[in-house]
Amino acid sequence: QVQLVESGGGLVQAGGSLRLSCAASGRIFNSYTMGWFRQATGKEREFVAAIRWSTGNTLYADAVKGRFTISRDSAKNTVYLQMNSLKPEDTAVYYCAVNYWAGLVTSMTSFDIWGQGTQVTVSS
Repeated sequence: QVQLVESGGGLVQAGGSLRLSCAASGRIFNSYTMGWFRQATGKEREFVAAIRWSTGNTLYADAVKGRFTISRDSAKNTVYLQMNSLKPEDTAVYYCAVNYWAGLVTSMTSFDIWGQGTQVTVSS
């Protein structure tokens, strides 16, 4: 079973950048899709971005489109989330997740394995 470990979170000023990493242990199959979600205090967890492992096709939430970029490094079994032009409203715990068969979807319930999360705080 795949295990996911996120890293790269921290405190940054508005307008700044951060890159999150999600290292996956175990074999990643071509059918897998990797995703990033986030959960702000007092709010529901929401979709941020996803990438098909085999093709590199991506999907973004409207709130991050044009500012965030998801990518993967197959050799390192790692998926990244490059976050630019950060806003205070991006403050949240960011979670990495994988779905085995569902593809590029935004529903949290379609994802099978989750990481422990990494905190991102954007100050104004």
